[in-house]
This record gives sequence, structure tokens and C-alpha cells, in this order.
Amino acid sequence: MDAQPPLDAPVLRDGLVGPGHPWRALDVVAETGSTNADLLARSAAGEDIDGAVLLAEHQTAGRGRHGRHWVAPAGSQLALSVGVAADMVPTSGWGWLTLATGVAVADALTEEGLQVGLKWPNDVIVGADKQGKLAGILAEVAAPKQLIVVGLGLNVTMTAQQAPDPAAVSLAMLGASMLDRNILARKVLRHLAGRIAAWRAAGGADEALAADYRRHSCTLGARVRAELPGDQRVEGLAEGIDEMGRLVIDTGAQTVTVSAGDVTRLRPNGGSARLAGKEPKPGPPNECS
Repeated sequence: MDAQPPLDAPVLRDGLVGPGHPWRALDVVAETGSTNADLLARSAAGEDIDGAVLLAEHQTAGRGRHGRHWVAPAGSQLALSVGVAADMVPTSGWGWLTLATGVAVADALTEEGLQVGLKWPNDVIVGADKQGKLAGILAEVAAPKQLIVVGLGLNVTMTAQQAPDPAAVSLAMLGASMLDRNILARKVLRHLAGRIAAWRAAGGADEALAADYRRHSCTLGARVRAELPGDQRVEGLAEGIDEMGRLVIDTGAQTVTVSAGDVTRLRPNGGSARLAGKEPKPGPPNECS
């Protein structure tokens, strides 16, 4: 595989950073533990990080949900974090920011001709059978401020041998033609800025975001199993996302709202996904079906 160009801060800033543009600052570092942790530390030190973007060539201690860690070879990922002031949005709508980030990534990759799906709440996946993880998203609140740091790790050039998890896939492994992280970052940041602006204006999920999330979702309309904190488990039909960004599951006996947990999409028995007389909604035009 040909070597891809390094991240180029001036190229990335052009048309994205400064007065009249969606981002206030953008920095690239050669190596760090976690871009999320760095932005949170800058906020804790008193810096205004709203509109700040931080990218790393190599992230040595990338963080996932539930304290999980993610490490990828240098230059093989698009690892970035952004600071988002959330004071204009009620806390009840903050959960939609993670979902909006996933939609922004999916839209950016769609521009490159790649169809992906979104697994609630924070994964970008490819393939119905393997459900390969292409990207992960992590949102963390910079308490006590009303500010959220959103991090993204998109696998670009890593090989199957380099992948830290057997379920991980990369754009290179999928045969994607676009592997230049500068171009990918610009597309993602442009889409993300638009989704954040709409999220703020609506005070949460606007109609377009909700509709686009349903269009990309690999979770909605499928039978799922949710592993919840406290060793609890819920299984049923994922039938919706509520106004707080939580997953709504119909177990057949009751409706359960899930705010956090690991969700697995189950294969329907006998080719049918019926649940208590219900049929799942038709699958979206992505790699879920």
C-alpha cells in the first residue's frame, strides 16, 4: 500500500477555521494518549475549547465507552476530538450529539461512495454478518461546564493483522479508494459542523437529524439484545430513539428505554423478525441489510 500523506494543519484549517468558518481552532499533534483527554484537560485549565479541533497522528491510549481502550498503529487512523458548547441545548438533548456525530461520519463516507451503518449508540459499522467496526465515537462532558468533548476514531489504513480487535475493519480493508486522512477529516468536520449547528438550533434532535439517523441505523427495526449495567439484559425489537437519544426496545411484554449498554443485533429465527405480532421496519439502504 502506498504511504498516505501526514495530517497537514494548514490544509485542514483552510476554509474550516477562522471568522466566518465553522471551527475556531485546529491543531495537529504527532502523538498523544487521547485527544479527548487532552481537550478535557485544556478545558479544566480554563481554556475555552468550544469550536476547537484536535487531531493526532498517533493516539496511544484512545478511549471508548465503559473505560475501554483502543490502540492503532501510527498514521492508520483518523483520530480527532472537538469541543462543543452545549449551554444552548437542554441536558435532555445532549444524548443526540453522539448520534449526530455518527450521522456526520456516515454522510462523509457516503460522499466517497461507501455505504455504512450506525449501531446505537456510538459505532459506525459495515456488513450485516460480521458487523465490522469502522469507527467509534465517544462523548464526554467537561464538567462542571456545559461543554461536551466528542471524539472520533476512524480506521483508515490499518490491516487485518494490525487491527486491535477481530471485529475492526478499515477503509483500506474495504477497498476504499480514498485513504487521504486530510480529505476525510475535512469532509467529516464540515458535516459535523452542520449537524452541531442544527442540534443547537433545535435544542436537541431536529427532524432532519432524526430522519437521517433512522436512514443510516443498523439497530432500528432489528431484534436486539442489550447488555445493561448491573448484569441486566433486555431482548426485543428496537423500535425507536426517544427525544433524549435513548434506544426504545419492545420486549413483547413491555417497552424498555435504554440509555447505556452494549447492543447486539440478533439474527431472526427462521428468516422472520416477528415480535409479538410486529414486523421490523424495512432496512435502510446501507451495509446493515
